[in-house]
Amino acid sequence: MERLSIQTDKAPDAIGTYSQAVSQNGLVFLSGQIGLDPSTMELIQKDFAAEAKQVFKNLSEVAMASGATLDAAVKINIYLTSLDNFQAVNEIMSTIFQQPYPARAVIGVSSLPKNANIEVDAILCLADR
Repeated sequence: MERLSIQTDKAPDAIGTYSQAVSQNGLVFLSGQIGLDPSTMELIQKDFAAEAKQVFKNLSEVAMASGATLDAAVKINIYLTSLDNFQAVNEIMSTIFQQPYPARAVIGVSSLPKNANIEVDAILCLADR
């Protein structure tokens, strides 16, 4: 099956040499998203929760551009500059995902692009569609 690049203007443009997502063989690999407002390319800086919600909104827009939703997520990787935000991420994810939840890793990192506090990437499975 052919590898396809997925692009939407409803999520931030790539700030490097990568696609917003790539689809192949029924899987969609969503590149990491940070809390950028796609219309301004500026980081949401109200508070951590607002930034994290923007991250998941961006991921959702890229998922929709692939013909799916985040309900198709089978794996999520979350990168946090402070693991003190772990519980806030759990609370936000509980409003977005339903059981069975995707597999997940949460990793503490020293820094992220644009001084973001959170970055999230995901893998979607479209095989059941």
